[in-house]
Amino acid sequence: MRPALLLMLMTALGGCASQVVSIRTLPDETPAADNAAAAANAAAFAEAVATASGQAADAASANTAKDIDLDGPATPSVTPAVPVAPAVPVASAAPPVTPADAPPMYTYDPWERINRFTYRFNARFDEAIFLPVVNTYKRVPGPLRSGVHNFFGNLAEIDSVINYALQWRLKFGLRSLERLVINSTIGIGGLIDVATKLKLPGMPTGFATTLARWGMHPGPYLVIPLLGPSTLRDGVGFAADYGTLYGIDVFHLYRGDVSWGLGVADAIDQRAHIDFRYYSTGSPFEYETIRFLYVRQRLIEDEGLRAKQPRKRPPADAPAGK
Repeated sequence: MRPALLLMLMTALGGCASQVVSIRTLPDETPAADNAAAAANAAAFAEAVATASGQAADAASANTAKDIDLDGPATPSVTPAVPVAPAVPVASAAPPVTPADAPPMYTYDPWERINRFTYRFNARFDEAIFLPVVNTYKRVPGPLRSGVHNFFGNLAEIDSVINYALQWRLKFGLRSLERLVINSTIGIGGLIDVATKLKLPGMPTGFATTLARWGMHPGPYLVIPLLGPSTLRDGVGFAADYGTLYGIDVFHLYRGDVSWGLGVADAIDQRAHIDFRYYSTGSPFEYETIRFLYVRQRLIEDEGLRAKQPRKRPPADAPAGK
């Protein structure tokens, strides 16, 4: 009797445990193969659509030929009434885009040779080391990964408070300060993002944005090892942000052996939240595309920061970022 009860108890406990703890197994990321499969699916879909459109056109032509008899007397045919959509007014043609309106495709990249070398190095490091580690990290239960992400985001609020004050955007600085206080206390050291649930979403900023706020240009394009696309201004901003946190050294997290472990964990967590994959598009001009999009995004953000200030329009042939 006792062995049977013990067996039933172990079975029940095993069933409960299996419902609580679950380990997910995610497939390894293969961006090149996924991109090729997506291209094949898109081509097959386009071919199917073209075939269906051709068959529909042939059927319509056959029905029209049956209704028309050129040799015999005209016989009226009754067709069901089809509701006709109201006519939509056609907008006037848009004015042609002039060189002054179109952004220049050329980007200021005086260090292109070393930047291309760094870009290839980052791609190989990402594929050989970073992505396998990230794939392993994604197998960690979701609540733990969310806690890690919220913890590092809460530490970044310190830098946001300082830079919002330097930008003279005190309203946003007060919001970052409120998030820091709420998440550090109620959120158990930042492991839980309570502030977002209280309708205080995070709006991180840095010293690069501070420099842009006061008129500093992005400068030449720069690819930073392991960090990726950037500009000279953003590189200076990144160094200043790290120096700020290193100087404040909250809870002694940015010095000693602990800083190395936290730095690696932060890098892995950030890479897990970035969907970009090197050479996933298959385009031979990926470097030029990423360079153009990154610098153009920075210029658009700069215009938003200085919207109330008079802006001098650069010449039409001026390269982006210069």
